[in-house]
Amino acid sequence: MPSFFRAFPLEALAMARPLMLLALAVALVGCAPVDNTDSTASTAASPSTACTKEQLKLVTPGKLTIGTDKPAYEPWFKDDDPSNGQGFESAVAFAVAGELGFDRTEVQWNTVKFDSAFAPGEKQFDFDVNQVSITPERANAVDFSKGYYAVKQAVVAIDGSKFAGVKSLAELKDAKVGVQVGTTSFDAVKNVIKPAADPNVYNEQIDAVNALKNKQVDALVVDLPTAFYVTAAQVEKSKIVGQFSSTGGTPEEFGLVMEKGSALKPCVDKAVDALKSKGELAKIEQQWLGSAAGAPELK
Repeated sequence: MPSFFRAFPLEALAMARPLMLLALAVALVGCAPVDNTDSTASTAASPSTACTKEQLKLVTPGKLTIGTDKPAYEPWFKDDDPSNGQGFESAVAFAVAGELGFDRTEVQWNTVKFDSAFAPGEKQFDFDVNQVSITPERANAVDFSKGYYAVKQAVVAIDGSKFAGVKSLAELKDAKVGVQVGTTSFDAVKNVIKPAADPNVYNEQIDAVNALKNKQVDALVVDLPTAFYVTAAQVEKSKIVGQFSSTGGTPEEFGLVMEKGSALKPCVDKAVDALKSKGELAKIEQQWLGSAAGAPELK
């Protein structure tokens, strides 16, 4: 990778007169570029200058390289084309790129297998976006941005069935619910839906999916990313009844993946924070993961 923007060569000033040194030192405090290979200097970097496009340490100079898997599935991407800006994660990636100062023509995409994105080692992307949940184990091998999406739970039912058209969580009280044990979905069933009858609990997710397929349960509760996959590839004529936020505990979040020790991380975090504070991430989520994607909110 190319070197970070070089710091001012202080050694060249060593033989200058003391007054000149003093004047230059004062000027450097306000305007010298920062070498992020020095952790102390990086910490003290001015937020207004440390993340300018010209100073970022990139895989390809002048280009922001983003990784994701292929095929790139909906609703995270659209038409298997991450570069078109459509789909939740494509839209998020371009929004982050914009905060970093890149326009669409300055973004390039690399195909990166899901498991490879968070495996140890050098990366051929500046960041990867592929529904990668932030976990302590993965964080030992790579750096994550701050979370850009808090994973929600979803209810899946067979289209046309008794509970396929419910509009609220209260309407699921009498449903026979299937769920995998030891998951955030299991906690959500117990603490949020609170069905009248105990849920059917399965050791493996595929067993819970098959229970819905065989109509042994009225509804399946899984996280929203899994729900999209269930309805698209696993259970014919199934639909997402709706999505809801689970309560309690630490929410599962997706993060942008970077090489361990990436100098880009503070700037990517700053971009994600900015998009959150402006409400842009919420708008993108609503557009691509809300009712238009077949996943209305259940209250």
